[in-house]
Formats: sequence, structure tokens, C-alpha cells
Amino acid sequence: MGNALAQDAVKPADVNPINTGDTAWMLMSSALVLLMTPGLAFFYGGLVRSRNVLNTMMMSLVLMAVVGVTWILWGYSIAFSSEPTTTDAAKMIFASNPIIGNLNWFGLNQVAFDKIDPVGYAGTIPHQLFMIYQMMFAIITPALISGAIVERMSFKAYFWFILIWSTVIYAPLAHMVWGKGYIGSNLGALDFAGGTVVHVSSGVSAVVAAWAIGSRRTYPNQPAAPHNVPYVLLGIGLLFFGWCGFNGGSALGANGLAVVAFVTTAVSSCAGGLMWLILEWVLRAKPTAVGIASGFLAGLVGITPAAGFVSPLSAILIGLITATCCFFAVSLRAKLQFDDSLDTFPVHGVGGTIGGLLTGIFAEKAINSAGADGLIVSGSPELFGKQVVATVITYAIAAVGTFVIIKGLSLVMDLRVKPEAEYQGLDINEHGEEAYGEEFAAGLSLAEKEG
Repeated sequence: MGNALAQDAVKPADVNPINTGDTAWMLMSSALVLLMTPGLAFFYGGLVRSRNVLNTMMMSLVLMAVVGVTWILWGYSIAFSSEPTTTDAAKMIFASNPIIGNLNWFGLNQVAFDKIDPVGYAGTIPHQLFMIYQMMFAIITPALISGAIVERMSFKAYFWFILIWSTVIYAPLAHMVWGKGYIGSNLGALDFAGGTVVHVSSGVSAVVAAWAIGSRRTYPNQPAAPHNVPYVLLGIGLLFFGWCGFNGGSALGANGLAVVAFVTTAVSSCAGGLMWLILEWVLRAKPTAVGIASGFLAGLVGITPAAGFVSPLSAILIGLITATCCFFAVSLRAKLQFDDSLDTFPVHGVGGTIGGLLTGIFAEKAINSAGADGLIVSGSPELFGKQVVATVITYAIAAVGTFVIIKGLSLVMDLRVKPEAEYQGLDINEHGEEAYGEEFAAGLSLAEKEG
């Protein structure tokens, strides 16, 4: 009776909706996604020549510095501030709309550490926790682009490129898909954890940047074999580990949906690695370590938009199909001799596209009531059509935006390092550092020339 009276004395408005279990999971997920950026640094760093490994890894790590500050100042507000926080029009910097948010949360104004967000993104975790989780996505997405333009782009030009790109392309896309904007709310397309926002946008931007900047001076006449395959394997291990928070955390709570996303992420990546292994074995006689790592990555990319909407069996199919498409996209890129150095578009652009479209085929409301039934369950192409439209919009925004940014920067600075710096290596010329001692570096350089 005493307990009943005590409960009656508590008004619903006095109950704190913040759930400690959800908060703990989202804190962990945020850390997992943050780890993906150093993981990407190792993955990309192992794939380049030894004289460029530090520069390549820096192109990932610098995002933690740049976006880690700009997201707090304006990025988060542009992406997720979806309603005016005041009725006084004179105090509003600009109104949010289906394309872009406003600056009412500039500098985390009214983004509380002990209250949920006022818009309704995550109802059981603190607003600042939702913000920091989304910041980790904003950090790694521009870093993916670097894979297409390594070993030739000036670090100064890259610095300004990522600062502008994260502000004028990533943040509006995040708003359109996740911030109650046009693609997510008006169109009704599904993107659970970043198929369009992260992978399609970065993949398309990567291929445009590579085309605008031009090929490496040694490409395709000199070999550019990976200098450290164990780095690549370490990188994909960290990426796989972090992706559990990338997709699992997108459930925004420790719940059944997080379990679904975790399971589908794991099995899709496993299927992707298996498919790539088989394709190399059958078509090239020898399965490679870089190949299985690429397959794991393709499976992770493909399942990202679908992770919280499909069954584990569908996830296996998504992994198999995405890895197959990415495998042949990499082969085609090599035949065309287009210098997307580390195959960013063939894996992230193609993988994100295929994953988004397959979401429109395999999605089930029985798994996530907030989603929709895809073609197989409903027999209707409606959701698939929405996925196509969302993908086309993302292609257009990323391609046009990246081209404008690159051309604008070319008017005020050199985009590329000087020829002698490119031949000597960007580590020593751009950063004044070398990754390896003289004797070890000499052995690596000899191996690269002979390889």
C-alpha cells in the first residue's frame, strides 16, 4: 500500500524519460563508431605505398579534429534542428525546411545533457548523447572520400575541402534523411544507418573529386601495390567491430531493434567476405587477404541502410549481392584505368546504392513497424521506387556539390602537390615525417619497385 501511494504521488510529468540502459548502450555505440575512423586510417594506410602512409592516415584522423569542432558549432544544428526554438521571428537565424535545418542549436544552444531532445529523435537518451553519436557519423563520412584522391592531393586543399563538404553536403543530407527533412519524412525512403547519407554521398563525391583532381603521375605505368596488408586486416577488424555500434546504435536504445541491426550487420559482412573469397578463387585462382577484407567491407556497406528493416536471411542475400556487385565494379574500374586510388566508389558508392535499393525489396514492417514492406512482402514497387528517388537525389547533391567545392578551391589554391613531392612521397613533403626507419623504408621501397 505504501508503494502504491508513493507511485500515485508521482505525476507523469515528473518522471524522467531517460533510460540508463539505453544511455549506456548509446555511449558505447558512440565510442564504437569513433573507433571506426582510426580503423579506416589503418585500412587505407595499408593500401598505399610506404612513402604516403602517414599522409593517408592523417586524411582520416584530421576529420576527428575538424568535424569534432564544427559539428558542435554549427554542423549538428544544420543537420538536426528541425523546429524553431522560439516564436519570435526576429530571434530566428533562418527557418528550417525539408532541405536544411536552422542554426537555433548553434554551439549546442539548448542541447541538454540531462534532457531528451525536443524534436523527438531519441526519447530515452540525453540530447547531447544523440548529438555526439551523430557526430561520429559526420566524422567518418568525409574521411571515406580520401581513398579516391590519396597520394596526390595537397593536405591544405584537403583540409578546406572536408571542412566545406561536411557543412554544405553532409549536414543537409543528414537533415533530409534523418532530420525530419524531405527524403525521410516527405518521401518516406528508408535509410537505417547511412546508406545514402554516408556511403552513396562519399562514394559519389570521391569519384568526382578523383576526376577533377586527376590521376596520380605514376598511374597506371608504375605499380602501386599495398605496402602493408596486415594494416589492411587490422583496419577491417576495427571497422567491423565499430560497425556494430554504427548500425546497432542506430536503434537509439538497448532493445530488440538493436539486436536485429547487430545480427544483420554481422551476417551480411560475413556473407560479403565469403562471396568475395569465392569470386577470387574461381575467377583468379587465388583468394587474397585484401580481397576478403574488401568483401567484409562491401557486406557492411550494403547492409547499412537495411540493417533495422530486414531479417538475417535477407541480410545474407544483401551481403552476397552487394559483394558481387562491388567485386565487378572494382574490376571494371581497373579496366577503365580510372584512378580512384583505393576503390572508394566501387565499394562505398556501388555498395551503398545496391544496399539502398535492396532495402526496397527486402524490408519488412514485421521487423520494424516504423519502416515499410518492400517488394517481396507487399508485392508493390512503391518502397523500391522511393529508394530509387532517394538515391538519385543523393547522387545529384553529392556530385554537383563536390564539383563546385573542388573548382572553387582550385581558384584560390593548388589542389595537388608538386610533381617532385608526389614522386618523393607526401609523408616527408606534407608533414615532415616518415613512417619507417631508413633501412626498413629502403627495403619497402625496393619491394614496391620490384612489385
